[in-house]
Formats: sequence, C-alpha cells, structure tokens
Amino acid sequence: MPVIEKKRTRDLPQINERIRFPKIRVIDTDGAQLGIMPPQEALQLAEEKELDLVLLSDKADPPVCRIMDYGKYKFEQEKKAREARKKQHTADVKEVKMRYKIEEHDYNVRVKQAERFLKDGDKVKATVMFRGREIQHSDLAEELLKRMASDLEPFGEVQQAPKKEGRNMMMLISPKR
Repeated sequence: MPVIEKKRTRDLPQINERIRFPKIRVIDTDGAQLGIMPPQEALQLAEEKELDLVLLSDKADPPVCRIMDYGKYKFEQEKKAREARKKQHTADVKEVKMRYKIEEHDYNVRVKQAERFLKDGDKVKATVMFRGREIQHSDLAEELLKRMASDLEPFGEVQQAPKKEGRNMMMLISPKR
C-alpha cells in the first residue's frame, strides 16, 4: 500500500506542508522578498495571512516559494490554458482542383483562392485532374503546378512536389511562417 500513497503525493502540487526543503526563499503576496528561511517559519507567515505557501521553482538554489491564495492561482492558470487553446489555429488542408487545359482567367481564380487559404494559415492541395487519354499529358500538368507554385511563392512554400496519384496529379503548399 505505501507505494500507491507515494505515487499519489507526486501528482499533488507542492504547497504548505508538502514542501520538503531545509531552506527556501520566500516571496510575499506583493512580490517583496522576505528572505531565506525554513519552510515551517514561512508556513506560519502564510497561515497568519490565511494564504498558502506555494513552491514556484524547485530548480533554484534555494527553492523559491510564494505566499498566495492557491485556489485563485490554480484558477488563473486554468483560465490562461483555456485562452491559449481558444487562440490556437489548426491548419486545415484546402483543395484547389483544375484541369491541365485550364483557361487563364480560371487559373487566376484558383491562384487567388489558394492565396486566400494560405493567408488564413491553411495548407493548400493543388490537384490537376485527368480524364480519359489526358493522362498522357502529365508533363503539361506538372508544368501548370510548378507555375502555380512560383505564383504563390510570396505566400507559401511547396511542402510536397507535384506527383501523380492515379488519375490526378497533386502538390501540397504550406503557408510561410
């Protein structure tokens, strides 16, 4: 049974009585340094203010602790993590399809579309589709994809060079960082 108990205390945060160091550097609620003292003394100071003694850095010498309201601190940390997750953008893969015999205006529309996707931070999969005997002209399709890559140069870089997949030829472009 003692092994399970030991593992459980490792998951718990190091606050109040769980701080096991001979000397610690203590910081007050307003950020003022109270100096280096034994944890019992620091814990008494925290209890007088009805707050907790929280270990901030155990890598420092001596370890740094702060007197604060742990519940409030934990809530703030969770709130920051939620905000960070909210602002996170996942890069989707958007597809731009065309044929190798595409007209100039239609091609420009596809380039503008791809440009918009790259500016939004998404990857672009440019696909040239073949029908019937058109597959013989894969060199023209590759030329078209390379032209598209050079037109999109300021917005993204080629992540995967043009390659044939069945009756399609595709290329992947990712946004510039």
